[in-house]
Amino acid sequence: MIKKSNYITPVGHNRLVNELNELLRVERPEITKLIQWAASNGDRSENADYLYGRRRLREIDRRIRFLTSRIDDAVIVDPIQTKSDKVQFGATVTVSDEDGNEKTYTIVGVDEVDTSKGHLSWKSPIGSALLGKTEGDEATIRTPQGETVVEIVKISYQAME
Repeated sequence: MIKKSNYITPVGHNRLVNELNELLRVERPEITKLIQWAASNGDRSENADYLYGRRRLREIDRRIRFLTSRIDDAVIVDPIQTKSDKVQFGATVTVSDEDGNEKTYTIVGVDEVDTSKGHLSWKSPIGSALLGKTEGDEATIRTPQGETVVEIVKISYQAME
């Protein structure tokens, strides 16, 4: 089986590691205690605390496996270390559409997407259309609503929040 790299910024990687640690050190032990307490109360078939606890434990274990896999496959790319005049992973890009409206996007990993902050995956239609472009280039973005042409106004590499 071929492993796929999970490109991620240091901030995104820390977020995944912190979530994993929270699940392992806090949530899972608390749910385990709840299940033990509920099991000691007798009949488990109609015990809501026991049934909820078991279900929640399965959800936590599933998330732990997912996070562990994503962290193991992580390739950390620090935008500050990138020296390029092209749009690459970690770039913050300002684009202008045909009407002159400007938007700023940061190209991040799939685990870091937050459209409210303008953080887009490098695999998204916008992210993939911008990769490899330089300032002054035009990029055609294909979306379900159709094609949009934008011009790259500015490219920078900076620390993320």
